[in-house]
Amino acid sequence: MQEYPIKLLVLSPEKTVVRCSVAKLHLPGEKAPFTVMYNHAPIISSLAPGTIVWSAADGEHSLAVSGGFAEVKDNVVTVCVEVA
Repeated sequence: MQEYPIKLLVLSPEKTVVRCSVAKLHLPGEKAPFTVMYNHAPIISSLAPGTIVWSAADGEHSLAVSGGFAEVKDNVVTVCVEVA
């Protein structure tokens, strides 16, 4: 099994929605959508309504969100969202 280098944690007010390792993910940034790949620069971004898409060992996944924010730091992405 391939090891994926980015740790993804997606939280909603109710629960942990996603906790996994990913190769990359696409986020609906408030200013513009952006993709996070291995060794991405640290960033904090607000999120617009849209879809988070990520590639994991078991395939590509997506989650519709109505907004939130994301922090990228040291190959760990923490996303706090309202699930649409």
